[in-house]
Amino acid sequence: MSGTTIAFALATSAVLLLVGLVWFTAITARRVERALPPTGQFIEVNGARIHYFDRGQAPVTLLLVHGLGGNAMHFTHSVVDRLARDFRVVVMDRPGSGYSTRADHAAAGPVAQAEIVAAFIRVLGLDRPVLVGHSLGGAISLAVAVAHPTLVRGLALIAPLTLPQPESPAVFQGLMVASPRLRSAIGWTVATPLSIARRAIMLDVIFGPEAVPADFALAGGGLLGMRPSAFVSASTDLMAVPADMPRLVKRYATLQLPISILYGTHDRILDPALHGEQFRALLPHVQLDYVEGAGHMLPLTVPERVVSIVREVADRAR
Repeated sequence: MSGTTIAFALATSAVLLLVGLVWFTAITARRVERALPPTGQFIEVNGARIHYFDRGQAPVTLLLVHGLGGNAMHFTHSVVDRLARDFRVVVMDRPGSGYSTRADHAAAGPVAQAEIVAAFIRVLGLDRPVLVGHSLGGAISLAVAVAHPTLVRGLALIAPLTLPQPESPAVFQGLMVASPRLRSAIGWTVATPLSIARRAIMLDVIFGPEAVPADFALAGGGLLGMRPSAFVSASTDLMAVPADMPRLVKRYATLQLPISILYGTHDRILDPALHGEQFRALLPHVQLDYVEGAGHMLPLTVPERVVSIVREVADRAR
């Protein structure tokens, strides 16, 4: 067999492999979206189309902001119905996450996303909500409060990102893709099959040492993370975080509103000592509480504790 023939065969195999990966990714995304179609409402905010849920009727409003690679169903799984008994509860898919879209070439750091959240509050006419931010949603909630202190009345931060990270958690290293084109290429080829193959490992780190809820894939929105858009969005968000955090930290001293933090003592994603204790050292009025033996996904694993801290912040904010 000649060298030309071998080269042609290899090139053909490579093309067929890529076509197969794209086909598999597209089929998987369609199946996921059939299993978990959007069930909330949509609204246009600053070039983004935001998917959100609005539950309950009460004088005090809560706005729930999910974390990296997440979606609104992380809250609707166990937290929203409990809170909607006493509050109006609005939970959004952040720009690019879940069924929300992000404007082309839009900035994705916590500061930019905070501007979308602030605009979302204004467009919906929410009356100074308590922001409930989980993980990356915590940093975004802090950024809203720093830039728009009159828009919010308190912060309930659940396993939040609050300070610059020395490095990204190991489980997120695959998301560290700087080029938007390469990010999209990975999302539409190997990201989905790899996420399926590594699902158990990923979930063990993200939820551990607690068990993953048996219904997380459907009721908790876990399947939505298997779509190419989820990889692209999570990678975009993660790569944008480091540039924003130092300037955000410099403005923390201006925060006067009630802030409470809840952390699991065995969080495998974010260090409670850094993002809890060291953050409180900057703002002594912050109330910090722990769930012994718990991991990172507190809204799904210990919803009662999350509800309790949200109620506590709302009571102080009154």
